[in-house]
Formats: sequence, C-alpha cells, structure tokens
Amino acid sequence: MENASLKGRVAVVTGVSRRAGIGFAVAAELLRAGACVLVQSWSAFDAGQPWGADPVGDAGVVRALGGEGPRLRHIAADFSDKGAPARVVDAAVEAFGTVDVLVANHARSSLQSLDEVTADELDLAWAVNARASVLLAQRFSAVHDDNRSGGRIILFTSGQHLAPMSQELPYAISKGAVHQMTLSLSDALIDRGITVNTVNPGPVDTGWADPDLTARVGRALPAGRWGHPDEVARLVRWLAGDESSWITGQIINSEGGFRRWVM
Repeated sequence: MENASLKGRVAVVTGVSRRAGIGFAVAAELLRAGACVLVQSWSAFDAGQPWGADPVGDAGVVRALGGEGPRLRHIAADFSDKGAPARVVDAAVEAFGTVDVLVANHARSSLQSLDEVTADELDLAWAVNARASVLLAQRFSAVHDDNRSGGRIILFTSGQHLAPMSQELPYAISKGAVHQMTLSLSDALIDRGITVNTVNPGPVDTGWADPDLTARVGRALPAGRWGHPDEVARLVRWLAGDESSWITGQIINSEGGFRRWVM
C-alpha cells in the first residue's frame, strides 16, 4: 500500500547486498510506499564473511526488488573509498533528479578482541561504518532541495551503548561513533527541515548467526525469536515519512524487549 507521504519521494538505501538483509527489506518497504529508491551494495565484503554473498548476486537481488526501472536503480560502491559516499548520492540525483531520504544501513562487521585488534581493521571499520555515514550525510545536505519538504536521514547503530561488545571492538567502537554523531548532525540540519535519527534494530535474523548464538539470543528475547528485517523496515518507513517530522536527534532502540542479562 502506498503511503501518501512517501509517494514521489526519492530514497537512497545503502547495504542492499542480500535478500535476507535489513537493507533489502527497507528498500522493498519504501518501494511499496511509493518512493523511488537507489540501492547501494558491496557484495565483495559479504563474500569474505561466514554467511557469504547472496548466491543470486547483485543482479538477482535487484530483480527480487522488481528490477531496475523508473523507480529503482542500483550502484555498487565500496565505502572504504572516501569518494564513494558522494558518488552514491549523486547517482540518485542523476537517476531521479533529487534525493529526499537517506538510509545508511551498511555495516562492516569485525570480530576482533582487544588482544586481536589491529590498526588496519580499526581504520576500515571507522571508514565504512562511521566516516561513510558522515560523508553520505554531507553530500545529502549539499544536494537536498529545501523546497521539497520531508528531508530525512536515518542511520544505523548497534547495541554497544546498552551492553559491552568486547569481542568485536572495531565494529562496536565505529558504531558508537554513529550513535554519538546523531545529535550533532541533527542540529546541523534541523533549521532546513531535515531530521536525523538512528535506529538500533537489536538482534535481527538475517542469516548470519550460527545455531548456538541464535538459540542463546532467542532465549533472551521475550518473543522467543530474533527480530525480522521487515519489522525494522516498517520503523524506517515511518521515520522516512511525514508522521515523524517532530522526531530528530534520537537513538531508537527497537529490540523487542531484549534481556541481555539472560544470555
């Protein structure tokens, strides 16, 4: 069903590499709501992780969203490249003439403890998770048409502010930076009517966790299951629409009552 507040809006959604992922669900939800969407992917990262790249490849992921056409475009971009964020936003403007909504969902996962952590991985996690989020927001700010109401930036953090994540320090530290930048970015843009909020989606079943972790975390969730990507997508769709216009500078924890102390 189309949402009147999103019909005709243009959104950029990053991190759309796998059909099981949050980015895919967000892009699908915004398309259903009537928006035009440019999706960014970087499957080379997924290919090197235990969960692997989507077997259908980027082309298959885009086809599953309906295929490139008047309301959907795709760009592959590596956010470790400092020029990539601007290229992604500019691709949306080239395709659709403007951009109204930025959803920075991408992430670099890093499993390194204090004994294992390296400077190179710290730099990469910072570049992809934090630096790219700032540069995406900067380019969005530069090209946004303030005559079009409803400018929205939606970032993603994790639960590092609610419990330690000592086995994945580069990820936790860089996501902590996203958390902390939210209020300052929101202040920089609110006079132009652009809101900035960040979502912590909690444990979401995107196919990355092994059976043991899935079971342990599941016991700590009152529903007895992990979150679903479409549940995150519905929250993002609301934040992207007119109904959320009075909300900015917030970290929204959407965790289904996650009881970390039970694990």
